[in-house]
Amino acid sequence: MKTMTCKQLGGACDITFQANSFDEITELSKAHGIEMFQKQDAAHLEAMAKISELMQQPQAMQNWLEAKKEEFNNLAVE
Repeated sequence: MKTMTCKQLGGACDITFQANSFDEITELSKAHGIEMFQKQDAAHLEAMAKISELMQQPQAMQNWLEAKKEEFNNLAVE
């Protein structure tokens, strides 16, 4: 099991997610993002806007995702 924060995954807070794979942790992060969007949390909306900008540049988004995956893979197993 590895742990990353919302901020580490491009979000706005220090809530932690634990998962065995990068795909699992991104799903947890996505669910949290949906919840924060529904609550109209300003900090998370700002973070989502930055990710949306990044998504307009497919190669930049791919590079960002690969960097996050590498960060996850380099974490120690808890």
